[in-house]
Amino acid sequence: MTDPATADRFPAGTFTPRPGAGSALTMFTAQAGTEMRLALRNGEQVLLTLLIPIVLLVGLTTLDIVALPEPRIAAVAPGVLALAVMSTAFTGQAIALGFDRRYGVIRRLAATALPRWLLVAGRLAAVLGVVAVQMAVLGVIAAVLGWRPEPAGVGWALLLVLLGCAAFGSLGILLGGTLRAEITLAVANVVWFLLLLAGGIVVPLAQLPGPLAQVAGALPSGALAEGLRDTLGDGRPPTAAAILVLLAWTAAASALAIRTVKLR
Repeated sequence: MTDPATADRFPAGTFTPRPGAGSALTMFTAQAGTEMRLALRNGEQVLLTLLIPIVLLVGLTTLDIVALPEPRIAAVAPGVLALAVMSTAFTGQAIALGFDRRYGVIRRLAATALPRWLLVAGRLAAVLGVVAVQMAVLGVIAAVLGWRPEPAGVGWALLLVLLGCAAFGSLGILLGGTLRAEITLAVANVVWFLLLLAGGIVVPLAQLPGPLAQVAGALPSGALAEGLRDTLGDGRPPTAAAILVLLAWTAAASALAIRTVKLR
């Protein structure tokens, strides 16, 4: 028997099951939030994305390890910001994706109602969230060390950071989505180290040997770091070459990833 009082409070159909996928926005928010929390809880990720950039920012500014123009912070800060983007969007993304594939996480998510494009969008949104945290933390520390970026270049710098996330994120997905997890871990860390030393991040392109400077300028690390030095140091718009380099890497890596990325 149905209680008349209950029937009055809850119309017919209130408790009828409604199976089906949630809205795209709900799924996107949940996926992006989960990915970002996992990244910030991972000790290795925090070391890569925050602690190492902070140590380099303070060390290269206060210690005369590398010959840099004065004030040192003006040359160091943009390069460290570029390093932070590379660490999160490329190295962290590649390693996380590689091990998610190994443990079957991606395959299980692909079997749910979550569309593949939302899976990718959620991961990229998490990357942007982590990068935003990095920019805020590193920016405050750099300001304490005496860095005063040109206000006119901040908007251009944000555009470069977004383009850098796209380029490095595409490369990270390509690497983590095609190689075995252990190989991805090794390759991602080696590439990170090489680009740190010779990719225009620590040492400006003008101070690298001629051939190496040309190679570094054609890499996403060199284009991003040099573009940030121009915009935040001098307030100038980034060069067309820097933007084209980042767009070209994004397009090439994305096209290749679409053809080669595996779910297992």
